[in-house]
Amino acid sequence: MRFLLTSLLAVTGFAQTKLEYVAAPANNPLKGLVPYITADAVDRFPHSLEFQYFALKDLMKGYDEFDWAVLEEKLAITQGRGCQLVMRISIESPDSGNRVPEFLVNDGVKVTEWFVKRDDGGTSYTPDYNDPKMHRALRNLITAFGKKYDGDPRIGYITAGLLGSWGEWHTYPRDDLWASKETQVVVLNAYEKSFKQTPVLHRYPAGEDHWDQAENGSRRMGYHDDSFAWATLESGKKEDHWFFLPLLKKAAALEKWKTQPIGGELRPELWKTSFTDASHEKAQDFSECVKQTHVSWLMDSSLFQKQFELPESRKQNAIREVQKMGYEFHISQWKIDGGKIEITVKNLGVAPFYRDWPVELVAGENEIETFDLRGILPGQSNVWTAETDSKGPFKLRVKNPMEGGKPLRFANKEQGAEWLILP
Repeated sequence: MRFLLTSLLAVTGFAQTKLEYVAAPANNPLKGLVPYITADAVDRFPHSLEFQYFALKDLMKGYDEFDWAVLEEKLAITQGRGCQLVMRISIESPDSGNRVPEFLVNDGVKVTEWFVKRDDGGTSYTPDYNDPKMHRALRNLITAFGKKYDGDPRIGYITAGLLGSWGEWHTYPRDDLWASKETQVVVLNAYEKSFKQTPVLHRYPAGEDHWDQAENGSRRMGYHDDSFAWATLESGKKEDHWFFLPLLKKAAALEKWKTQPIGGELRPELWKTSFTDASHEKAQDFSECVKQTHVSWLMDSSLFQKQFELPESRKQNAIREVQKMGYEFHISQWKIDGGKIEITVKNLGVAPFYRDWPVELVAGENEIETFDLRGILPGQSNVWTAETDSKGPFKLRVKNPMEGGKPLRFANKEQGAEWLILP
């Protein structure tokens, strides 16, 4: 075979080489399963993202006074582990104390103390979201947040948060305390105006006729399904109208994943048995949920907490499922003909790559060209081309823009720790 290729090159100046597929690593950046930063076994499963809540009162001390120290502290931890942060700012979190900034209370914003009667409940402190002073504070916070952190490579995703219990855009069962659609629009408008690079994900897809959520299907925002594989797929039952895919359909947002990322959390009731043969009776098929939602990342604390067993069989099952999430790029072949290089890349995943991370083509120490991974949908192939007078060897990489971050690796046998060598 080597003689045939050499002879072909000598006669025509043309050589084409097919590359071998090997599943990409489970800790490729911006995808996969996600632990809390504080998980007590955070290193026992491969990952590239870590999650953290932030209380509004810790970040905001006045209408125009902000303190980012606690956020910087957590960013230092995640960056030190080569991971990007997934984050959410919340104003109320049952059984976590009063998270409403003191300056708002002093300025007369009403706060209702009530008990959430749920397994994960506790005492909650809900501010009057519809108070104009809250509108001002929310708008100012998001504006300052975006000015400082939009495009920061240390942050992978932002879940919109701010409103409702745990920032999940509801105050169930106290619907009387929930924010009006007008208040929601204040938050949505501020996020769209302030974040042009870092993806912002919303909890509930909603069309114009949603009963308590402002329309967001047309907005430049993704979604996060926090009841993943429990209330994700359509069940056909009227009472399950709030499940994720029915909401996407009703919001005319089934195609949103093509331009905006989907994330979420595996439903906590499933943690004990996730990726095992002893599945919960209410669990939906994980692979089918991934396929239909085109999800890129999910929180699943069970793989990162010592209280949950992680035998090798469960770990390998989880790795295989993670490798199906988000993007997966395979360089299937490349050729050089008279100084023109053509490289064929195919997306074998369920979602595109959403960030502007250039693909670098290098010969020796010299960069020849950069390519764009964005917009390559699942099942699609792109051909990258470049002109060169170099004799090689040629190699590709996608460098993580965060210092110390994990590089994006192709699903190729030829892929090294950072570089893919074109054979």
